[in-house]
Amino acid sequence: SELLRVPQVGRHDNFFDLGGQSLLAMGVMARLRNQFGVELPLRAFFERATIAALAVLIDSLGGVNGAAAAPNALVRAKRPDALPLSFAQQRLWFIDQLEPGSSLYNIPVGLTFSGALDVGALRASLDALMARHEALRTTFHAKDGKPIQVIHADFRVPFDMVDLTDVRDATSRQAEAQRLRTEEARRPFSLSEGPLMRALLLKLGAEEHQLMLNTHHIVSDGWSLGVLVREINAFYLAFHHGRTPALPALRVQYADFALWQRDWLQGQRLESQLSWWKDTLAGASGILELPTDKPRPTVLTSEGATMQVRIPLALSEQVEAFARRENVTPFMVWLAALQTLLHRYSGQDDVLVGSPVANRHHAETEGLIGFFVNTLVLRTRFDEVRTFRELLAQVRTTTLGAQDHQDVPFEKLVEELHPARDLSRTPFFQVLFALQNAPLPALTLSGVTMRVLDTDSASTRFDLELSLFRNPGGFEGVLLYRTALFESATVARMIRHLEVLLGALVSKPGAPLAHLPLMGEAERKQLLVEWNATGGEYPRDASIQDLFMAQAALRPDAVALEFGDTRLTYAELDARTNQGAHLLRKHGVGPDVLVAVCLERSIELVVSLLAILKAGGAYLPLDAAYPAQRLAAMLEDAPPKLLLTTRAIRAALPVDDALPSLFVEELGLEDQPTSPVEAGTHPRHLAYVDFTSGSTGRPKGVAVEHRGVLRLLHHAPYA
Repeated sequence: SELLRVPQVGRHDNFFDLGGQSLLAMGVMARLRNQFGVELPLRAFFERATIAALAVLIDSLGGVNGAAAAPNALVRAKRPDALPLSFAQQRLWFIDQLEPGSSLYNIPVGLTFSGALDVGALRASLDALMARHEALRTTFHAKDGKPIQVIHADFRVPFDMVDLTDVRDATSRQAEAQRLRTEEARRPFSLSEGPLMRALLLKLGAEEHQLMLNTHHIVSDGWSLGVLVREINAFYLAFHHGRTPALPALRVQYADFALWQRDWLQGQRLESQLSWWKDTLAGASGILELPTDKPRPTVLTSEGATMQVRIPLALSEQVEAFARRENVTPFMVWLAALQTLLHRYSGQDDVLVGSPVANRHHAETEGLIGFFVNTLVLRTRFDEVRTFRELLAQVRTTTLGAQDHQDVPFEKLVEELHPARDLSRTPFFQVLFALQNAPLPALTLSGVTMRVLDTDSASTRFDLELSLFRNPGGFEGVLLYRTALFESATVARMIRHLEVLLGALVSKPGAPLAHLPLMGEAERKQLLVEWNATGGEYPRDASIQDLFMAQAALRPDAVALEFGDTRLTYAELDARTNQGAHLLRKHGVGPDVLVAVCLERSIELVVSLLAILKAGGAYLPLDAAYPAQRLAAMLEDAPPKLLLTTRAIRAALPVDDALPSLFVEELGLEDQPTSPVEAGTHPRHLAYVDFTSGSTGRPKGVAVEHRGVLRLLHHAPYA
């Protein structure tokens, strides 16, 4: 890997998983293709004859002393007075200056110990770990306006111990332990004071302890956690048995890497790497418009929550078998599936997703604790593909290219490419995906079994973060989401959709992407059948006035209408509207005849509307406050036979003198009979015409039948 500068991978930060097709194979292939013009099929890479031929090829290219040798070897460097930060550290330092006291970049890891724990040996192990790794003894300061790192010689790990054995029952003890672990995970660090690692040991019983180790991301990363756990194990065994630890000396420290990176990544080498990224990301908006449950806040918040993801073993094995057949890695299959889901959700053809890479090119860095991880921006264009197989080919090319140009820190990309900045979104991408190759090592101390605890710090840097690993039962992991945007039910549905889509993609890779399902049978049935089972009975053969008259007969003395000091009972309202209906019939109002009504809110308005319906007609409501142009357009589109209004209002309306008008103050209803009118109205006759707001153009009149009103009142669909 040193010869061809192929990065190694580790938990939380790897770019590919090691199952089936390995990162090493993919990296070697990329280097052979880009540096030497040699194209090697992935399947052939695992054949003995090909491996032998590859060895001969490397020898012919000069071996470690030839063209493939890595430039600028990483060695212990002379330390300047002002020790610079790495590019990644510098970004976190600037973020901390802008938002001091944030716990967003804490990396908490919880461990549980079962057995007789030697607390003294554990504490000594943590101090030895800090003494071994300079990064853990580093603080950060400003000098002449620029950040520098200061390495301290005598730091010890802050170690707190809380005895919970007095808590009355096991359930309460576990709950209190969870609370304390979460509280510790959220407690911020001071980058200028340090130390940037601390420990909290909880005693739950004579042989039950929980350890919360918390480090700041500026001195650690996901790979570092594996180093940390393994070395704690080695130190603990030595101290517990009274021996001197015998770990091999570290050839370099993180500060040497920071100096190497600053020296190596500059000039033509930097420009060459940046050029590829500029071409790859040209024209990308970097904004993913997912449908959210809540409006996006103007400024990002870090509050988040996690949801478990578990993919059945059968589907997991299908993914791996499909990856082998298609000459790709499972990472690429997962990435393509996730981007397809985001494409379907957003309707966008240009989808960018971030993915972390360990970024440990040199063998010397594999045993270091430090902030090496880099983030790659992986872009997929759906307007260039039709099927999943075509999409996968594009994802493969993009992924290999990104891996081959991973030396440019993400921070440098942001600085050089100037993506559109939005305080409510992270630059370039808002969704992160990682496929881990292995969990933290499950190690056994002397007489003590240790395992990793789930730790939820309830913080997130992105809208969505999908982190998976492969265990014997299949792919599993967590989906971390921003609670300011998504509800838990929505995230659970996302996970189900991703699983269904993944199964469809690998089983039908040649089918059009748009035709593949997102919903399982249960959800499809719920949406199409259960939620549509809204049928119900309502008076299908009646009219609005029929129901009113039935109510009047049932409750004649109940108050039906009240305005100011005036009250009408149902019997009184029924009689007065009958009188109005008789008068309107004399003016030619009958079924589907439109009568315009323009009145202030009053008893007369309600009487007029109900009288029109009883006469068999339909009403067109007009608002005198509307602009004259709008009123004229309404009267033009839905010309009425008659206008009911007052003289004062009529004078301000843009109506032709040819339109007959009845003025409510002059109707003389007391001369009309109070008996019902036989109007011959049926459910399909018009009840009223209402106009839209006109926000998308000219207002449009909506003709509403009696049956539509009755259906709405009874919450049943049309039938």
